[in-house]
Amino acid sequence: MIRIPLSNCTKARFVLACARYCLLPLLLLSFTLQLPAQPAARKKKEAPAVAAQSLPQQIAALDAYIAKARDDWKVPGLAVAIVQGDKVLLSKGYGVLEAGSSNPVDEHSLFAIASNSKAFTSAALAMLVDEGKLQWDDRVSQYLPWFRLRDPWASADIRVRDLLCHRSGLGTFSGDLLWWGTPYSAREVLERAALLEPAVPFRAKYEYSNLMFIAAGEVIRAVSGLSWEQFTAQRIFSPLGMNRSVTSTRELPAKGNVATPHKTYSDRSQPIEWMNWDVMGAAGGVISSVSDMSKWMQCQLAQGANPPGAKALFTQARSREMWEAHTPIPVSEGSRRRFPSTHFRAYGLGWSLSDYLGYKLVGHGGGYDGMYSQVLMAPEKGLGVVVLTNSMTGIGSAITYKVMDTFLGGAGRDWSSEMLPGAMASQQAFERRIRETITPVATGTHPSQEPSAYTGLFRCPMYGDARVELENGKLVLRLLPYPDLVADLAHLHYDTYEVRWRKDFAWFGSGTAQFIPDSKGRFVRIALDIPNDDLWFYELKLERVE
Repeated sequence: MIRIPLSNCTKARFVLACARYCLLPLLLLSFTLQLPAQPAARKKKEAPAVAAQSLPQQIAALDAYIAKARDDWKVPGLAVAIVQGDKVLLSKGYGVLEAGSSNPVDEHSLFAIASNSKAFTSAALAMLVDEGKLQWDDRVSQYLPWFRLRDPWASADIRVRDLLCHRSGLGTFSGDLLWWGTPYSAREVLERAALLEPAVPFRAKYEYSNLMFIAAGEVIRAVSGLSWEQFTAQRIFSPLGMNRSVTSTRELPAKGNVATPHKTYSDRSQPIEWMNWDVMGAAGGVISSVSDMSKWMQCQLAQGANPPGAKALFTQARSREMWEAHTPIPVSEGSRRRFPSTHFRAYGLGWSLSDYLGYKLVGHGGGYDGMYSQVLMAPEKGLGVVVLTNSMTGIGSAITYKVMDTFLGGAGRDWSSEMLPGAMASQQAFERRIRETITPVATGTHPSQEPSAYTGLFRCPMYGDARVELENGKLVLRLLPYPDLVADLAHLHYDTYEVRWRKDFAWFGSGTAQFIPDSKGRFVRIALDIPNDDLWFYELKLERVE
């Protein structure tokens, strides 16, 4: 969602289970969880010295830790890669491609990386900056004269770098329903987004926006003559030898060895279909393996350098710009007290930034329908770790911080055991939130009018049309831009109905539809309440048109 605020995800949903723990809006942030500072020195009796492990011992311990964590979190399958400098220290799969199957995950298995794609989009623009074809501070209108936001000043002054650091003024995940499952092109999505109300003033604060990265993809098209997909494949994947990576689910059948997405419940993981994210590719469309992502991390850690003898992807100057703090993210007082080593949080250009144990961290989370990903790097140590999963849990954060502890001299906390109870509690709380939403506020009530009075065509100028019809005497809701958004309406109380979707969606379950009358009793509006952490159904202003 891209809905993080994980997350993410893009939807960065490092969101949902762990971002409903410490994730989704983490999709966003990818590492909202910061770590406590380590004491400069401790008395021997308080912390006995531990014999230093050799590198092979460290990797063996991490390998065992990851395998146990996957089992504890009940994740069907995941893959992990760790790089340091030009060496790949670990590149391995764990578990299976799909729950109930015996097909193993390996280092070449493909997963959606979701909002970790944003760094590819920033890199593409950095390459165009290096070539002198644009500047970070060029106005977006110079390349997309049709691009508009509701705020006139933002429309007139928004710059290319503003697209990449979440300060457009649109609220976190605002407008994600525009691209999720709809037939709209990237331009149509952005033109409709001009009707969205800003959440904060332009450049005032951090608010995670997938839509602005979609706009960044259109800037790439306008400047280079290549679509985002073409540019990414030709100018990034190919030079780096990322031969398994693709930008569309349409390419998966030809690749094989593809993980299946899963919806995560408190007690199980349910396989679901792949969701096509082509229209928001620049915000979250890359599908890759940990083997390929190792090459991407090594390029990033080398500040754009490519394999020996090959041309650098981008210059060190561009690397520094992408890793500079562009939009500050407040660190709460509670976080300061609990994690005293956290001195800053910020967003760069396609990357989340923070510090840990005196080291700068660069990373991101990604949340896709049924998959979460996590990338975390410590550039000063040449260290990077990527975790790709076919579940919607926060295990990626637990693994990445365990790796950081191992190589940065951390306290060796068991992040998996620490985070798992909170993640489980968060998942249960989310399921409880849905149950509470669909619990009647009064019993024995009846609809105020005959079923036919609730039928009709309702329109949201921003999103599109919805139709309520009678099928076999029962009310059915259809959100027409996405044909799979079909729900049976069951009376709940008064003129409010429970929304029971006919298809199982990763990000949400049941909700409510309230029919609102005018002064003459004619139902003129529908208000939807579909609890989730990314797709804002409340943004749909559905007014009767017939």
